[in-house]
Amino acid sequence: MSFNDGSRLDPSRVEDTRSGGGGSRAGMAIGGGGGIIALILAIIFGPQAVSGMVNTPAEQEVTQVQSTDGAAIDSCTSGSAANQRDDCRIVGTLNSLDSYWVNGATDLRIEGFKAPGARIFANGTNTACGQASSAMGPFYCPGDSKIYIDPTFFNELVRNYGADTGALAQEYVVAHEYGHHIQNLTGAIQNSQVGSGSQGGSVRVELQADCYAGVWANHASSTTDKDGKRFMQPLSDADIKSALSAAAAVGDDHIQKKSTGYVNPEGWTHGSSSQRQAWFTTGYRSGDPGVCDTFSAQDLDHP
Repeated sequence: MSFNDGSRLDPSRVEDTRSGGGGSRAGMAIGGGGGIIALILAIIFGPQAVSGMVNTPAEQEVTQVQSTDGAAIDSCTSGSAANQRDDCRIVGTLNSLDSYWVNGATDLRIEGFKAPGARIFANGTNTACGQASSAMGPFYCPGDSKIYIDPTFFNELVRNYGADTGALAQEYVVAHEYGHHIQNLTGAIQNSQVGSGSQGGSVRVELQADCYAGVWANHASSTTDKDGKRFMQPLSDADIKSALSAAAAVGDDHIQKKSTGYVNPEGWTHGSSSQRQAWFTTGYRSGDPGVCDTFSAQDLDHP
């Protein structure tokens, strides 16, 4: 989904630690080498957990790609910049998400809505949930109510997982992590600890976040900047295809098949490719976050 060139972005919305300030370059070892997916870190909550992050899996070995040409995040001030740079697209997407959810949260009876924090980092960073590596992929930390993204993940999403290069594929990832913040506000995120496997709470939490991403996509072209100018252009069929390709790329069955050669539903934490696509589509078609009740769903394959 393209941004309107003249829309005004607020780059102060995002903390940028890629130059080294505020982040840890060391990171912690995640998973194994040789392309093994860091699936074991999908959902881990609670006081006994090593980490409390909710993430989109990535491979351990992340190639640093200079997609910003050294430009600082504070130059991400327009929709035009968001159409040209991945980091500015993150800024713009968060601005649009804020614009939708400040009102959309009331549909879920969330009072006193407060937007999540956001940090763009490289290689590794410190969080309230512990130390994190780029190998984890984008994640949300309930402990500090903040979204963390290393923009190089978007290259991994295309190169190693098969997503297409459309903008909405990236925007879907950001919107999904924002969905975890909504769950943190409603309390639904605690359901991740209930049960396990393909019908467990972890999968249901992730599919609900996919659905919330779809709800935002429905409203994205109506979200506005502080001057009332719309952030984004209307969605096209190609945009939706991009989002669905990203949803499929991070499905548990797809990741397991790629990393181990077989599929084990008992080890699922995020849902299958088809489930993730189905719940995103449900949210997108409805535009109502109330339809995203994955916890009451009897059939996660057919919302």
